[in-house]
Amino acid sequence: MGEHVRFEVTDGIGTIRLDRPPMNALNTAIQEDIRAAADRAAADDAVRAVVVYGGEKVFAAGADIKEMAGMGYAAMAARGPGLSSAFDAVARIPKPVVAAITGYALGGGCELALACDWRVAAADAKLGQPEITLGVIPGAGGTQRLGRLVGPAKAKDLVMSGRFVDAGEALAMGLVDRVVPAGEVYEAALALVRPYVNGPALALRAAKLAVDRGLQLDLASGLAFESQLFAALFGTHDKAEGMAAFVEKRKPDFTGT
Repeated sequence: MGEHVRFEVTDGIGTIRLDRPPMNALNTAIQEDIRAAADRAAADDAVRAVVVYGGEKVFAAGADIKEMAGMGYAAMAARGPGLSSAFDAVARIPKPVVAAITGYALGGGCELALACDWRVAAADAKLGQPEITLGVIPGAGGTQRLGRLVGPAKAKDLVMSGRFVDAGEALAMGLVDRVVPAGEVYEAALALVRPYVNGPALALRAAKLAVDRGLQLDLASGLAFESQLFAALFGTHDKAEGMAAFVEKRKPDFTGT
C-alpha cells in the first residue's frame, strides 16, 4: 500500500499491517496508506475478513505530534477531516474487521482500533485517548465511537482525564473484547474472524450495516431499515443454500452470492 502500511491476504483473511517503527506514529502518509488498504480490502472479493495489526510490539501510539505541533487552526481544519475519513474507510469495510492490539493503542491508534468491529488486546496492552494532555481532544472518532461503545460516562472519563487503561480494565468496560497473552494476539485475532471466511458474505455485510447504521437512527427507522435488509437477502444464493441445508440437515456451502 505504501512505505509504512502493507496489505496481505492469506486464506481469505486480509491483514492491514502498520509498519512505521518505533511506535507506528500516524502521520499524513500512513493515514492515506490506511485508507488505500481499507479500500482494497473492501473491494477484493477474495478478502472475507480483515485484521488490523501494528506488529508484535505496538499497535499505534498516536498521531505524529511533531507533524502537528506547528499547525494552526486553518491547517488542521484542512487536514483533520482526512484523518477521520481514513479511519471511516476502515469502519466501512463491509466485512468482519478485528484490531489486534499489542503494546500501546493511544490517541489516533485507539481511534483506529475503535473503527474495527472487535478488538483483541495483549494482556500488557495500554489503551487511551490522551489528547487532553496536549490541550486538544480526539479528532478522528475518539469522542464519538468511544461513547457509543462504552457509554458516555466512561468515554468522558477517558477523554477528559487522558488516562491510559490496561487490558483488564478495557475488557471490563467493553473497550476490548478479548485479552490474550502478548505473543498470541495476532493468532487470536485470526481465530476470531476465521469462521466468517466461509460464511454468507452478503448476510454478514447486511448484519454489520444494520447494526452500524441502526445506531444512527431512531428505533422505528432502524427497524424499517433492518426489515429491508432482511428482505433483500431473500434474493441471494446463500439464503437458498442456507435454508435448503437446514431442511436437509447438512452443513451449508455458502458462496458469498
